[in-house]
Amino acid sequence: MKQLIQDMKSGETRVIDVPVPQPADNAALIQTAASLVSVGTERMLVEFAKQSLVGKARSRPDLVRQVLDKARKEGLINTLQAATNRLDQPMALGYSSAGTVIAVGPALKGFKVGDRVACGGGGYAVHAEYASVPQNLLVKLPDNVDFNAGAFATIGAIAMQGFRLSESGLGEKVAVIGLGLLGLLSAMVAKAAGCFVIGIDIDPRRVELARKIGIEAVAREDAENATGTFSKGNGVDAVLICADTASDDPVILAGNIARDKAKVVAVGAVGLNIPRKVYYEKELSLVVSRSYGPGRYDPTYEEKGQDYPISYVRWTEGRNMQAFVDLLSHQNIDVTPLISHQFPIKQADKAYKLITASKKESFLGVLLTYPQTDEAPTQRVANLAAPAISVTPGALLALGVLGAGNYARATFLPVVKKVGGIAPIGVVSASGLSAQHAAKKFGFGYSASDPQTIFDDPAINMVAILTRHNLHTQQILQSFEAGKHVYCEKPLAITPEELGSLAAVLTEDGKPLLMAGFNRRFAPLAKQMKSAFGSRSEPLVVHYRVNAGYLPPEHWTQDPAIGGGRIIGEACHFIDFLTFLVGKNPTAVQAYAMEDQGKYSQDNVVMQFSYPDGSIGTVTYLANGDRSFSKERVEAFCGGRIAVLEDFRTLETIYKGKLKRSTTAQDKGHQAAWQAFLNALRASGQPPIPYDQLLGTTRASFAVLESLRCGKPINI
Repeated sequence: MKQLIQDMKSGETRVIDVPVPQPADNAALIQTAASLVSVGTERMLVEFAKQSLVGKARSRPDLVRQVLDKARKEGLINTLQAATNRLDQPMALGYSSAGTVIAVGPALKGFKVGDRVACGGGGYAVHAEYASVPQNLLVKLPDNVDFNAGAFATIGAIAMQGFRLSESGLGEKVAVIGLGLLGLLSAMVAKAAGCFVIGIDIDPRRVELARKIGIEAVAREDAENATGTFSKGNGVDAVLICADTASDDPVILAGNIARDKAKVVAVGAVGLNIPRKVYYEKELSLVVSRSYGPGRYDPTYEEKGQDYPISYVRWTEGRNMQAFVDLLSHQNIDVTPLISHQFPIKQADKAYKLITASKKESFLGVLLTYPQTDEAPTQRVANLAAPAISVTPGALLALGVLGAGNYARATFLPVVKKVGGIAPIGVVSASGLSAQHAAKKFGFGYSASDPQTIFDDPAINMVAILTRHNLHTQQILQSFEAGKHVYCEKPLAITPEELGSLAAVLTEDGKPLLMAGFNRRFAPLAKQMKSAFGSRSEPLVVHYRVNAGYLPPEHWTQDPAIGGGRIIGEACHFIDFLTFLVGKNPTAVQAYAMEDQGKYSQDNVVMQFSYPDGSIGTVTYLANGDRSFSKERVEAFCGGRIAVLEDFRTLETIYKGKLKRSTTAQDKGHQAAWQAFLNALRASGQPPIPYDQLLGTTRASFAVLESLRCGKPINI
């Protein structure tokens, strides 16, 4: 399919071929008919992308601080690679569209194949021939509302939410500052609600257009006199600021034209340095409208489809979209005069040249249109730039990759490319776009959106699983059933039941090889640390401190059903490292957690493990620290020896008063772990990490949570 993307590195906006996405469980696959370009939001994004690195840094000083902190912790080279990778990722544009449902996820409610719908949401209602859109960001289109009008629903919902926040009622007088697309829609909404409306703009062409569609409008220089007459000298009851400018002039003007105790609502992106005198003297209320209503930015609502009860939240973003569509259906609003340009998706780059041109042609509502076809959408796209590889099944190591998120693109796939020695066959991601980018960047033969593509490909004999944690066990088992070896990024499972099904399969003879991405045990300094204790005759005492950093409760890794939580999802790394140093699985654990205080998610935890030989290991996993400090520190004591590993950059060993110090660029063992997996497939046939340790580490992470639940030690 064709999709419009923004290259954040080069600043180029272009249309590319990507696989059609897979609908999520509670989403529908939409064949897009029309999408609306947000000439404010999307223009700002494109203009940011076109800036030089220095320009981007000046625009986002907050990101510069993050980069500097990362450089102090991980070194300049790693930081530059990470920053470059972030900029290299293509960004999907668009968030307001309309089309037809052609497939549904198993948990989707209220929609069926063939329904005509309006769609919303950044990352969902994108400028593409097909899109996967969650349930709460879909609303049905009546037969008398065409797709072009339906594509306005999301922008219309933004206007609806801004108007609702003004609390304006029948007969009240409302001023709209800024008569771009959002401003005109806001004026239409206010007028449809029975308000008297006056619009204000600096562009005489927009003032004239507003008048043509029946809205009283004036130029900026006439605004204060005109609104005085309009309001009979009282000032307007509410002001909707819909301008797009860094200037404070709109908020100053709003204060001057508002009556005492009026409401001012900032709907557009404007300067907000408020003049205290007028706002104080009139006791004005200023509200900043958050997009298109309650539910916006809430993953529980947008991604999981959990609606808010209508008794308590009357107007969610979805209900605002539906209300706007109802206004279209009842002909209370007509958006046809607002459509200034239409471009077919293949020429979408022209739309962005139009809205970012220095010598501006007049534009307002810019629509992208899409061909409608009954042909089955393509879920696999060949990478024509990849070198041709003839693969006889089983003749060489041929790789398929499931998942193309940040870890895959920034860490794993660069290692695969650097090590070489394999045939890169295919990459899959549910969105399709990230898979296409990864395939192109790392030389894979094709990209796809359906994991079954990898399982069914006879040329592929090993699979890298880099998807979200809840998919790992299922995809390992599917890979095994297809006879393919597996390298799975941690964890192997997020429930005891999943681990049990996996353990049963691993005991069977003749199964493909499995390795988990516990890379730290393969790091050069980790191996030195273990050898520093030689053939020890005493137990070890090890303390692993992890300054993991804060993650908000809504982050997917915190969701027990998707990420498993941070102990299962990440702390397993550090539990495995203790197992590596000791050489045996832990037999018991006692865990203690700090109170979450409404902020944390049981991710400030101290875990104390005991081992069969009397060794004691402690993992202190913390989310309440400062990310600018080092992330990981391991201290081990045994038989008069001490070893201290700092962030996998420095190792100090002390014995009989002598200090030895080894320093390297940060290396957490990703490359060595992948190389060990390849070596095992080519030669030994033995898993690089013994299966009993893979299972033991995962069981230990489950036991930590059980100890926290019951407040006592747990035998593993």
